[in-house]
Amino acid sequence: MRVARFYSASDIRVEDAPVPEPGCGQALVRTRACGICTGDIMGWYLERKAPLVLGHEPAGDIVALGEGVEGFKVDDRVFVHHHAPCGDCRQCRRGEHVHCKTWRQTGLVPGGMSDYFLVPAENLRGDTLLLPPGVSYAAASLVEPAACVVKSLRRSRVAAGETLLVIGLGVMGQLHVLLAKAAGLRVVAADMVDFRLARALELGADAVIDVRSRTLAEGIVAANDGEKADGVIVGPGSIETMQAGIAACGRAGTVVLFTASQPADVLPLRPYDLYFDEIMIAPSYSCGPEDTRQALSAIVKGIIREEDLITHRFGLERVVEAFQAAARVDEALKTIVEFA
Repeated sequence: MRVARFYSASDIRVEDAPVPEPGCGQALVRTRACGICTGDIMGWYLERKAPLVLGHEPAGDIVALGEGVEGFKVDDRVFVHHHAPCGDCRQCRRGEHVHCKTWRQTGLVPGGMSDYFLVPAENLRGDTLLLPPGVSYAAASLVEPAACVVKSLRRSRVAAGETLLVIGLGVMGQLHVLLAKAAGLRVVAADMVDFRLARALELGADAVIDVRSRTLAEGIVAANDGEKADGVIVGPGSIETMQAGIAACGRAGTVVLFTASQPADVLPLRPYDLYFDEIMIAPSYSCGPEDTRQALSAIVKGIIREEDLITHRFGLERVVEAFQAAARVDEALKTIVEFA
């Protein structure tokens, strides 16, 4: 079978690899679509793990099952999360699934950007979802990124009728716009790319801020009746954007750090201001099983539609072009790889 293997940001190769055989409790899935994650085009983030087979947003068909599998059959159409929790440990009981040791250790073999991938028993049991008839493979490849947004919005603590500022309008920012509006929030969206600002308005944002012409703090006050935001989603992982997001957050609000900074980065803070304004800072990393189920539900309901978000599609043989396209912020939202 073919796999897309990452060696560096400038060296991604389509290589041959053996088709895995499912063991007890496992499944073999034939890949039909797999999204390119925003993190996949952050070279520093992946190069520390290289070489590796890419892909953690896959959907496909079960083609073989190991012994002892219940609840699934051959030809089932599925979304598979690349991590799955044990469900029993202290962190799982707290609902903090990404800190479960099992969650951290699980993964798809060899990865979702391949003709076939093996689903470990933990993943099959813990976070593999059957696709309803009306959900395409392409739409199902949006489950994992949408689930990360479901978790992010929950951690923002912003309620219906309150104002959310979304900074950064790539596909994750646009997903924030869609899901926040569906939850009854007032959404102000910020970016510096005309294409992205226009798309946010098309998807329901109440106002946009072009950060080339004003600061985030100025923009949110102007767009929100003189008030700062009740919650802020900081999409980019830069220190400057994090600081600007904190400055745009109102009293008793929450700033969600949605993307990791580089390991050596340091975020300067004024604890005095945080204390008296009671601003909470809440990182939001990945997602858990409840989030993937809510994300799939949003796709079924038509809140999330592939035609609104997927701008580029490639075959696996053109995976290098796919990654190049995904990095073009002036025209790309979501880029996926589809398998014949």
